[in-house]
Amino acid sequence: MQSKAFTSCLGLVCLMLAESGTIRGAAPADAGRLMIEKVPFGTTKEGETVDLYTLRNAKGMTVKVMTYGAILYSVEVPDKNGRFTNVTANRETLADYEKKSACFGSLLGRYANRIAQGEFSLDGQRITLPRNGGRHHIHGGVKGFDKRVWQAVPLKRTDSVALKLSYTSKDGEEGYPGTVNCTVVYELNNEKEWKIDYTAQTDKPTPINLSNHAYWNLAGAQSGTVLDQVLTVKADKYLLVDDGLIPTGETAPVEGTPLDFRQPHAIGERIGQITEKWFNGGYDHCLVVNHQKPGDLVLCARLKEPKSGRTMEVLTTEPGVQLYSANMASGSIEGPGGYPYPKHLGMCLETQHFPDSPNKPQFPSTIVRPGETYHSTTVLRFGVAN
Repeated sequence: MQSKAFTSCLGLVCLMLAESGTIRGAAPADAGRLMIEKVPFGTTKEGETVDLYTLRNAKGMTVKVMTYGAILYSVEVPDKNGRFTNVTANRETLADYEKKSACFGSLLGRYANRIAQGEFSLDGQRITLPRNGGRHHIHGGVKGFDKRVWQAVPLKRTDSVALKLSYTSKDGEEGYPGTVNCTVVYELNNEKEWKIDYTAQTDKPTPINLSNHAYWNLAGAQSGTVLDQVLTVKADKYLLVDDGLIPTGETAPVEGTPLDFRQPHAIGERIGQITEKWFNGGYDHCLVVNHQKPGDLVLCARLKEPKSGRTMEVLTTEPGVQLYSANMASGSIEGPGGYPYPKHLGMCLETQHFPDSPNKPQFPSTIVRPGETYHSTTVLRFGVAN
């Protein structure tokens, strides 16, 4: 039987991370302390044990992470009145995630987003990948990083609580060359910042492009659509794509388009202007983040929910951010308690390199070679505004 996220804590393994950085036993209800705890979440169809970790800062912000898919299960943050709620879409059980989840909160890899026709050339060799997204390869294949069980280790910090997750992707997995050792460190500090820090090494040249696919709804994950929430994106350009959402290799100015979020706009304000059928009635576009120099950590986007006052800022080292407004049919996926998610249930802000980069030499390269280290950082900064 699959465990649910909020079952009793029989068999609970609880660790308290005091502000001194030492780990000691304590109850999860302790206030004003940095805390991490682990509970069983279930067993996969292949018999692998999956755990759910809860990270809490001294101000009560709580983040839950599954070892299956390194999934961001929930993020509970306060509104302007101090009321906490989960602001990212999830499902109830591990079996639900295995069956269907629309990549809710998943770590995407070995390559986030699309690779055209599931093919690319690397050092004179033609590499073939599964075509799991229509004509194309998407999000690492049939069983990408989002469907693998990761190994987790809590980390000592003086002013934050952190969890290191590791996964080894074998040579040939989903068609990719090289054995890749991948880690992600999730870190929550007392400034209500959630840091995602990726690293990876390989023994053969291979493309690597990691991202997180959380669906954000700052009114609450079960509060309806995100269309009234206000988005700002620091991007002057976006990638042109064909009818398969594959970049043509060209960029275009956002000015005069519904992709111009340089000034704040409600997500639903201009969404009706996106009429091409391949976007399915919403945003599914890669914007080019404004950087002073490649790889610097910059403010990428800001999301605000007017009624609750909740805000979320996204900072990233990545050159692109994929806007995806959850364009699947209403009621096609259920959340905890049988909640039917509507179309446009949330907004994904997937920081990443550009789609189809292995086939586009004009794009920033995603090829990592032996002796090199892939490194990418994204920070989510939560707050409230009047």
